[in-house]
Amino acid sequence: MNKTLQKSLTYKKYVIDRNLQYFKPHSTKIEKSFADEIYSSLNRDSKYIHPKFFYDKKGSELFEQICVLPEYYPTRTEIGILKNLKSDLLKFLDDSFRLVELGSGSSVKTRLVLDIFAQNQNKIEYFPIDISEILTESSELLQRDYPDLNIVGIIDTYEEGLEFIEKYDDKKNFIIFLGSSFGNFIPNEGKNFLQKINSIMKNEDLFLIGLDLVKHKKILEDAYDDSQGITAKFNLNVLSRINDELDADFVLNNFEHFAKYNDKDQRVEMYLKSLVNQSVIISKANLSLKLKKGELIHTEHSHKYEIPQIKELMDKTGFEIKQTWLDEKKHFILILVSKK
Repeated sequence: MNKTLQKSLTYKKYVIDRNLQYFKPHSTKIEKSFADEIYSSLNRDSKYIHPKFFYDKKGSELFEQICVLPEYYPTRTEIGILKNLKSDLLKFLDDSFRLVELGSGSSVKTRLVLDIFAQNQNKIEYFPIDISEILTESSELLQRDYPDLNIVGIIDTYEEGLEFIEKYDDKKNFIIFLGSSFGNFIPNEGKNFLQKINSIMKNEDLFLIGLDLVKHKKILEDAYDDSQGITAKFNLNVLSRINDELDADFVLNNFEHFAKYNDKDQRVEMYLKSLVNQSVIISKANLSLKLKKGELIHTEHSHKYEIPQIKELMDKTGFEIKQTWLDEKKHFILILVSKK
């Protein structure tokens, strides 16, 4: 990657060793973007915080705890599917592919895909894209188990990371987006995001995406409001992050976690509910916020899908479905697609 491109994308390069480097936007850009978005999303009648801001270091650690909760079925279900698709996936992959992952997190599922790659390749290229700094730690851990793994990490949003990948070189990419994170997009945004992925893909590239399916309301609500209160801590942590990074004075005890399933829109909705009338100052966002008792701040929705809806969505965003995999209960689906 040439220095002109690196500069134009406002990234700083960090080289850990010959097999591990990562790119990160300059800190002033990150802080300004965070403050601007928080000002925009909270300075309105229907207040919200974008779910991408959950994932600071503590938020990422809390999410890893959520993934092993008995109520949280998506992670173990998807891992089960991944363990069973090895021979199927090998039919589509040769030794010329690089692995690109959106939202790598702690890389538990990444290892299952790397094991498949290792059957074809001695030296694997892996490009994780994650907004969280946890990317650097998980990459170092991966290298212990995969000594010939060459990692180029991008600590940024998916959209910015995809542009980075598009401009990097001409190698074939196997892009994976696991964990049902796609469900966080509202329908129009999700459609635009899939079109974005399609637009940066070369004709030979492949894309594997995980999607959560519609199921019983209780199963869904329990998954997002667990009995141990870990999801509540995860949700409230975004206020701690705003306090720390944007000099705000949120009092966490003045809020509670609230989650419900919306049948009409096929999505679980997560909120932070204000328990009192209160005022909050967010200094670096230049925002004075007033909240009424009972007022909700929306933090996440997680859409669930019917299989016919998924097929229609892929068709409309320019993808051809190559193969699909389901668990026995039909709770979750993995779909492999290419450009049409």
